[in-house]
Amino acid sequence: MAEATMGAVMDELAALEDPKMREANLKRGDDHGVNLSALRAVAKRLKTQHELARELWATDDTAARLLSLLICRPKAFEQQELDAMLRQARAPKVHDWLVNYVVKKSPHAEELRVGWTDDPDQVVASAGWALTTERVAKKPEGLDLPGLLDTIEAEMKDAPDRLQWAMNHTLAQIGIEHADHRARAIGIGERLEVLKDYPTPPNCTSPFAPSWINEMVSRREA
Repeated sequence: MAEATMGAVMDELAALEDPKMREANLKRGDDHGVNLSALRAVAKRLKTQHELARELWATDDTAARLLSLLICRPKAFEQQELDAMLRQARAPKVHDWLVNYVVKKSPHAEELRVGWTDDPDQVVASAGWALTTERVAKKPEGLDLPGLLDTIEAEMKDAPDRLQWAMNHTLAQIGIEHADHRARAIGIGERLEVLKDYPTPPNCTSPFAPSWINEMVSRREA
């Protein structure tokens, strides 16, 4: 039954493949051509099926892995398993969904955050910073915010793109959530100028940390 279900799901994913969407996704490093709304509809029908999720992950197919992350049971993964999965997740969308939909809900999130943040693999380190951003916003007790700002100030400017983006998000979140560190966070952003010229559509918030901080703080005060 599991094998038949697996085969049927893979056939359904193959039928949803759109060459034009694959071409567009490839520009962002995501090697799949499945519409994410259609993928979510499949996940909604399947509901939670953790063993099927494991099988889908093992295919090394990006669309299958995205579906896996939608139907798995996040708290059922062991710490070592999540670590291995992150190191296997090279497509940006798989990486993002794994961190946001699974690891953040895991009882092992804090241990993984600490271990990943200083990992020599820059993609793994970016996941650590993403988890740090989550803690800055929701559970900052025990975090060394000045120390985080020190690291960001020293390393963000020359960090690879994905790690730089994650560190920048932490910088902005510190400035947004913690008024006593806001001036320093804005100052670091202004000096480093990371993402200052990032193209931002109208009515969207710039990822440039000083602009991002000021915009979010203004909204809250309005």
